[in-house]
Amino acid sequence: MTNNLANNSCEAFNITEELKDLPTIEKSIIKRYRKNIWSKFIKAIKEYDLIQDGDKIAVAISGGKDSLLLAKLFQELKKNGKNNFEVEFIAMDPGYHKDIRKLLENNCKYLNIPVNIYDADIFEVADKIAGKYPCYMCARMRRGSLYAKAQELGCNKLALGHHFNDVIETNLLNILCAGNFKTMMPKLKAQNFENMEIIRPLYLIKENYIIRWMNYTGLMPLNCACMVAAKKIGSTRVKIKQLIEDMEKNGFTNVDINIFRSAQNVELDRVLGYSKNGEYHNFLDDY
Repeated sequence: MTNNLANNSCEAFNITEELKDLPTIEKSIIKRYRKNIWSKFIKAIKEYDLIQDGDKIAVAISGGKDSLLLAKLFQELKKNGKNNFEVEFIAMDPGYHKDIRKLLENNCKYLNIPVNIYDADIFEVADKIAGKYPCYMCARMRRGSLYAKAQELGCNKLALGHHFNDVIETNLLNILCAGNFKTMMPKLKAQNFENMEIIRPLYLIKENYIIRWMNYTGLMPLNCACMVAAKKIGSTRVKIKQLIEDMEKNGFTNVDINIFRSAQNVELDRVLGYSKNGEYHNFLDDY
C-alpha cells in the first residue's frame, strides 16, 4: 500500500509504519491503544447513552482514518460481549476518483469491514450550486444522503466519526465566525428523517491518538478525497485547528480540555441571552 494517492486529497497523510496483519490491528485497539481509544469509546457510549437495546446502527465510512477506526471499534464492541444492537456499514461514493474508490474498497476488505458502498453525485452538484465555498453544502448533502440510506436499511441511528478535536474546533468556529455559542452534540435527533438519530462515539477521543493508530496499522486512509474543495479556498476549520495548536504552544494549559468543558459548564445567569426550543430569552427577562 503506497502513499501516491495522498496528492488527490486536501491534506497529506504520511504513513511511516509497515503494514500490520488484521489480528494485530484489531488487538491494538483494545490493548496498545486501550487507554486513549477503546476506553474513551466505551466511556462516550455510557456517558451519553448512545446505544440502546434493539438499535440498528448505520456506521458511516468515508474511508478516512476516523471512520475506519469507528468501524473497527463497533466490530470490537460486538466481539467483546455487547450484542444488544445490529450494525450496518455504509459508504457513499460522492464522486471519488476511481483510484480513491479503489483505495476505499481495498482498505475495507483488508480490515474485514463488510461495507455497503453506494453511488451519489454530490461532488458535482455541490460544485455547481455552491460556487467558491462548497464544503458546507457538500456536508449537508452527504449527511442527508447517509440518513436516507440508513433509513432504507431499517436503521434508527447513524454513527459518524467526529472526534474530540472536531468538537472543540466547532466551539471556536461558532464563537469566532458566527457570533454564537453552541457545540457539536454527542447525539442529535434528525429534523427531516423520522425516528432517526446521529450518534458520535468518537466524541471523547483525541485526534492525535487516531492518527497514531492509523499510522500503526500501516494502511493509507483516504483524506477528504474531495474533487472540488482542493481547487478552492482553504478551510476556516484548518485555521481554527492551527489557532488551538498555537495557544497550546504559548502556554495555555489544558486549552483543549477547557474549550471542551466550556459547553458543559454554562452558567445561564451569567449570559446576556440564550435560545431554547426556538424561543429567545434575554437576561433582563428574569432580572
